[in-house]
Amino acid sequence: MNSVRKLGAYFRLMRPINAVMMGFAVIVGAFLTNSMKSLNYPIQLLLGFITGLALTGASMAVNDYYDREIDAINEPSRPIPSGTVKPKNALAFAFLLTFVGLAAAFLTSVECGLIAVLAWLVMSIYVTIGKSTGILGNFMVSFCVAVPFLYGSLIVARRVGLNVGLFAAMAFLSNTGREVNKGIVDVAGDKARGVRTIAVCFGNRTAAALATVFYLSSVFLSVFPLIWKLVSLWFIPFIAVTDFGLIFSSFLLLKNPSRETARRIKNAVLVFFLFGLLGFIAGSF
Repeated sequence: MNSVRKLGAYFRLMRPINAVMMGFAVIVGAFLTNSMKSLNYPIQLLLGFITGLALTGASMAVNDYYDREIDAINEPSRPIPSGTVKPKNALAFAFLLTFVGLAAAFLTSVECGLIAVLAWLVMSIYVTIGKSTGILGNFMVSFCVAVPFLYGSLIVARRVGLNVGLFAAMAFLSNTGREVNKGIVDVAGDKARGVRTIAVCFGNRTAAALATVFYLSSVFLSVFPLIWKLVSLWFIPFIAVTDFGLIFSSFLLLKNPSRETARRIKNAVLVFFLFGLLGFIAGSF
């Protein structure tokens, strides 16, 4: 029973929902480029999924290692501050996931391997020194969220199409909104560590306003794939859920930029992201 709990703690350490979504994003990027041609690359897409999942899991584990003091204040139930996983073991787990992710990337192609290394370097810079920079650190995280779509496109075509570029931009903007939003949740711990988020430097209301700008910018971009006929009508019902969710979340956050509201929205936005992913896959047929 104790070993099962330990295994579950390591599973939680890599944030499985985030990790699976990033693996899935690679496949979305491939299908957006050419939905039929992508079916000819099952091994490469599987390797791409493993790369996205493993490197995202590694980044989450490393982030928890560096954030263990902040999490002791903000999120004491997480694996490291709760004592379920030792810090050195979390770091070893992150190195294992990194090896798996990079190995899968280079087995796909040299170009994919180099992009995976670039994403890993940005992630490493973020968790070591970038996080304290506030909005610049938020951009680093969003870059790593947008890259899997470009990565998937390169697997199939070795180029990035307009529809993939648009979706990567939407992912970048909406995730930046979520990162600014998260800053409201983590104010106490961030202040203790000198992390200069928008919420710490300018207050919750300003952070809520900026998060809203990024959320709504992503909603604005979502109309162009339809206008430019880059997707089919199957795109509409899924992206409508995403857009409505981001607009409604923005309204709630502006109305009450409290820690509790920001936490609920931070979690809900992940679900809206999933609908956006499904929308672009549906729209590629």
